[in-house]
Amino acid sequence: MAELTEREFSKHLNSRFNVKFVDGELPLELVEVSAYRPKEHEQQGMERFSAVFTCPANLLLPQGLYHLTHDQMGDVDLFLTPISSDQRNVQYEAVFNFYK
Repeated sequence: MAELTEREFSKHLNSRFNVKFVDGELPLELVEVSAYRPKEHEQQGMERFSAVFTCPANLLLPQGLYHLTHDQMGDVDLFLTPISSDQRNVQYEAVFNFYK
């Protein structure tokens, strides 16, 4: 399994992740990785970023923990939150905030 860092996710922008279910899988595309740079008064030495995934609009996942697979990163469990939708796509965000 790869490290869950901003740098690692950035290597895989515009690639496919699959959400695994008992009876199949759902493809997600990683479309954005955004760093959060702490302000001067905030805790330093932390990895802070978000990863945004997209999938077809006809498949809405509720907020929750999902098991994803990726050809190069391997298996990861991510807490995904739907953040936007339109006629074509739904976007989900995974937020990371941990000490390095």
